[in-house]
Amino acid sequence: MKPPYQITPEILKLITSISEKIGEVNANFLNKPSPKLRKQNRIKTIHSSLKIEGNTLTEEQITALLENKRVIGPKKDVVEVLNAIEIYEHLEQYNPINEKSFLKAHHNLMENLIGDAGKYRKQSVGIVKGSKVEHLAPPFENVPFLMKDLFEYLKKSDDIELIKSCVFHYEMEFIHPFLDGNGRMGRLWQTLILMEKYPLFEFLPFETLISNDQEKYYKALAESDKSGQSTKFIEYMLNVINLSISELLKFNNRTLNEKDRLEYFVSLNKNEFSRKDYMDIFKDISSATASRDLKKGTELNLFEKVGEKNKTIYRLK
Repeated sequence: MKPPYQITPEILKLITSISEKIGEVNANFLNKPSPKLRKQNRIKTIHSSLKIEGNTLTEEQITALLENKRVIGPKKDVVEVLNAIEIYEHLEQYNPINEKSFLKAHHNLMENLIGDAGKYRKQSVGIVKGSKVEHLAPPFENVPFLMKDLFEYLKKSDDIELIKSCVFHYEMEFIHPFLDGNGRMGRLWQTLILMEKYPLFEFLPFETLISNDQEKYYKALAESDKSGQSTKFIEYMLNVINLSISELLKFNNRTLNEKDRLEYFVSLNKNEFSRKDYMDIFKDISSATASRDLKKGTELNLFEKVGEKNKTIYRLK
């Protein structure tokens, strides 16, 4: 059975806005960000997703762990970060429509943190806020077939990925299939579903916006619980995604220096290119600046120069 939700004017408006922005991202080759930006965004993603779950490590400490340096902090927090680094460094290993892949990801994310990592819960659970039960999850006996139905929806529904990813995220949180790690799995799996269609989501840290205002995240989940459908959560998550892509586009409009431009251009993997190709990416620079950049790139052995004057082309090393 298809999970219940309604397409509201707000959802339509957000899908249109996101689609337009994705078009702009692709036109500006931002769907393949520079290695530096990829690393920064991955750190933000890990930091924000785990901070929502109470992890105390800073972005600086996560950077140190990513660079195999020692960090002083609670053992559990360090293990959480190391597990998340391993997952986010190898996202291509996971298949978003495969339930076994989903369980494998949970095992890798929660290894050495809980005893039954990678296995559905075998007891009833409720989410308590203060003295109030915020959410009573379905009985544990129902979890396997509820998750099976959810993966069938992912495989067979003709809903667009933007909707599917939000529906899966909400429904998985509602089912609460694991004793621990449900929140981070919901956010991870939404990323994977979106990546299938839009590669830019591998490096889009929308978790940062959730982390900055967690109450809105929990409120959207609670409102969807109350109404018995994921509409409010879809609106919330699409708004988060829309704002995140806006931040990415703003980043592209900042002033880049020579090193930034070269690093970004090389990451696009254009094996052979001309000065005009280079200027098509960086539309605001002069031909003299482009020539200086390309001269520097050849000196740094990033690419080689072939030919002279208007016949000059460059080849990546």
